[in-house]
Amino acid sequence: MTLLLRDLRARIESAQRLSDADARALFASDDLLSIGELAAESNRQRNGQRVFFNVNRHINYTNICVNRCTFCAFSRESAEESDSYTMGLEEILSRAKQAQDAGATEIHMVGGLHPDLPFEYYLDVLEALKACCPDLSIKAFTAVEIDYFTRLTGFSVERVLDSLKKAGLDSLPGGGAEIFAPSVRAQICPEKITGARWLEVIAAVHRCGLKSNATMLFGHIESHADRVDHLRQLRELQDRTGGFQAFIPLPFQTENTRIAGARGVSGVDALKTLAISRLYLDNFQHIKAYWVMLGLKLAQTALCFGVNDLDGTVVEEKIGHQAGADSPQEIGKEQLVNLIRKAGKVPVERDTLYNVLASYE
Repeated sequence: MTLLLRDLRARIESAQRLSDADARALFASDDLLSIGELAAESNRQRNGQRVFFNVNRHINYTNICVNRCTFCAFSRESAEESDSYTMGLEEILSRAKQAQDAGATEIHMVGGLHPDLPFEYYLDVLEALKACCPDLSIKAFTAVEIDYFTRLTGFSVERVLDSLKKAGLDSLPGGGAEIFAPSVRAQICPEKITGARWLEVIAAVHRCGLKSNATMLFGHIESHADRVDHLRQLRELQDRTGGFQAFIPLPFQTENTRIAGARGVSGVDALKTLAISRLYLDNFQHIKAYWVMLGLKLAQTALCFGVNDLDGTVVEEKIGHQAGADSPQEIGKEQLVNLIRKAGKVPVERDTLYNVLASYE
């Protein structure tokens, strides 16, 4: 272990917060195993040997979107494209019923920014889901979608959120954050809201009493300094609101995307980013390895690098897979339990808000 890492170990053990310079130095280090060891110990102090998962289902209700993000292989420009789609209410309810019958506790619902759907569509979907499947927690709509709803309606963020809550929204995912650095954002998602606006919307989400996750898309054209800047802004918002549940680093998928010079993500880079996230984000309880984009084996390995959550059963994820993710479309609860056990950890089934439903010791 290098002098840098020995010094960081001492500071972590004495509960000193890592600086941006510390995080940049960790990204520059080639000592992956020592970084992983530090992250694993930090995770043990917070979560013991427990690794969380849930039984959930993804519903991507439309792929039609007014934005043309160069990293996105999912979106379509209009309904005239042969593979574009928008789900009707009965189709969404059918998927929710299937999820409920399969033991799911959560619906994860996000989609494109459809130019023709009125705000009432989203309220009707939430109300119908709650009436049909009242025990399913609805985690829906990124900060980008919330901002879009304000433009559709002319309402404030607060009024939009109040309407969605009354209709049945329970929490928000963390998508749309990408990388906050304006120069990078101008190249990969120039039409999307700014990083500052994403943070502003999520701050309002937390103020209204809803929890959310946070994400970071990495491995395209951003620098290590850009990643650290992104983490810093998340940590600062968490200091103010305490509303983030989990941080989810999302490795960039290269197929069917249009970012010139994008490099993709190696296994080493993915594990290092997850570990550094655990060490730097000292006010986040949960770091999630999203197996859909990492693959099952690398996500399992990440459990030794500071990760304590494997997401869930997922079912019919479209966004990552259309960009080349080669993981399964879904996995069963038993497979998740076995993955966690074989990593020497204790599988814990949770609900959306991390209440323990069952422990498989």
